[in-house]
Amino acid sequence: MKGKIIGTVVTVVVLGLIVMTLMNNKAKSKAKAEQSELSTTLPVSVQPVQQSQLEQELSLVGTIAANNDVSVISETTGRIKSVNIKIGDNVSAGSTLVSVDDELRQASLLSAQANYDKAKADFDRTEALFKEHAVTASQVDAAKLGLKSAESQLIIARRQLKDTRVTAPISGQVTARPVDMGTQINVGTPVATIVDISKLKVKVNVAESDVFKLHVGDKVKITTEVYPNTIFEGRINNISVKGDEAHTYPVEIGLPNSRTNPLRAGMFARAAFTSVKREQYLSIPRDALVGSVKDAHVYVVENGNTARLRTITVSAEAGGNLAILQGLKNGEMIVVNGQNNLKDGATVSIVK
Repeated sequence: MKGKIIGTVVTVVVLGLIVMTLMNNKAKSKAKAEQSELSTTLPVSVQPVQQSQLEQELSLVGTIAANNDVSVISETTGRIKSVNIKIGDNVSAGSTLVSVDDELRQASLLSAQANYDKAKADFDRTEALFKEHAVTASQVDAAKLGLKSAESQLIIARRQLKDTRVTAPISGQVTARPVDMGTQINVGTPVATIVDISKLKVKVNVAESDVFKLHVGDKVKITTEVYPNTIFEGRINNISVKGDEAHTYPVEIGLPNSRTNPLRAGMFARAAFTSVKREQYLSIPRDALVGSVKDAHVYVVENGNTARLRTITVSAEAGGNLAILQGLKNGEMIVVNGQNNLKDGATVSIVK
């Protein structure tokens, strides 16, 4: 029995020594590997942090809209007796699009004119008699009231007759005409759609981080896939003060339509906004960045051979360069190539 106990103890001690030996060897191997890794010199390319000036350009895709897109509706009731337009016609403001049967309106106007003429004559006569003290003041007031009533009826009759001619409120091209000769229309019936594309609007949605860089009146370069080599110049007409659910703000850019390279409403266009140049600031190439712009780091070479990972703050990005707000000093050398193999504290050799 005593021999079994001694054997068990010896076995446990031997196993413990084996485990300790293995763990010690593993720790030595790890330390040796880390030491070997740190002692390895890695080649990198560097570039100094410099003061520069960045011209930011924001490019967004938007939709071209007409300067005016008007649906013309009828303001009278009746049967159309003439149609003066067809789809595709160019019309001028004030031109007659369709005419509605006006026989009854003309009769109403004649009656209203006659009533007005009579009321005017009665008032003039009553006023003359009043000066001779032949009528009372109340009779003059009654005649004056009758004149005003007749005048209002005359105005209504003239307007009703005028409404039988549906005219174009703007100049432009007819893109729709849902009525024909003999169509019975009512007040509010659509008669035509007129689109004015002599001037155009490009509508884009700008993120809240960029909208404050823009100002009404700023120039904007407009390009399209239809005319890839042509640049149209527009200006910002309006910047909305209210954003949508995606935190973007509608911006409207106005531009004249070109006769040489005409654009049409509904086309896609790219708007390039060029902001005002900023003051000098620290700049590094985008290739030097480790991580994302929001969680930015770079390797700074210290003492000519040691790479140190440093956290930086990026304020802007444009043209492949980053504007640095915090974390770097002018003239410091940063790694621009080879940083993927580095760790903080790694030994490097600068390759020119």
